[in-house]
Amino acid sequence: MIVAPSILSADFSRLAEEIQAIDKGGADWIHLDVMDGVFVPNITFGAPVVKHLRKTTEKPFDVHLMIIDPDRYIRDFADAGSNLITVHYEACTHLHRTVSEIKVHGCRAGVSLNPHTPVSVLEEILPFLDMVLIMSVNPGFGGQKFIESSAAKVAKLAEMKKVLRPELIIEVDGGVTDKNVKTLEEAGCNAVVAGSYVFGASSYADAIKSLK
Repeated sequence: MIVAPSILSADFSRLAEEIQAIDKGGADWIHLDVMDGVFVPNITFGAPVVKHLRKTTEKPFDVHLMIIDPDRYIRDFADAGSNLITVHYEACTHLHRTVSEIKVHGCRAGVSLNPHTPVSVLEEILPFLDMVLIMSVNPGFGGQKFIESSAAKVAKLAEMKKVLRPELIIEVDGGVTDKNVKTLEEAGCNAVVAGSYVFGASSYADAIKSLK
């Protein structure tokens, strides 16, 4: 299981230290939630912050763009040091073009689905993707309760993966804890994002280990 702690739940006054702490604690990736206050009702940070944070760790940056018109910013986030860029299906008018643009700039490409969006919409684009991110909460805020039907959604995607893209990474984000990670793994998930579960723990290393 790939564990990608989300710095959305970290102490923003000491982000560099927080990233180094989860790096040392065994994080596989660093998950960065970029929010624009339009696609989601919250605002976080942009490419300049990502560029500065890139200096703090060599772990892959898993950048989740919860923004409208992401095409305008793909180059900026790629140049800032992103390794994997995920855009929302709901925010892209020409998704294949967006995915191609991510790859042109040397990053792996992911597509995220909101809770109400069925995995069937990805049938045509799946062969071109490196990852699909299933939102198991409504995007925009940390600390929300896990939507139980998400595991069944993962299982449907895992069936599509067998035929269309066997090497696909299936990531789940929202309310993931040691109580539901096994169910997600059995459904076909092989990467999880955890924010408050990790950063709210007394030991980041123990929290990360419990998800693995």
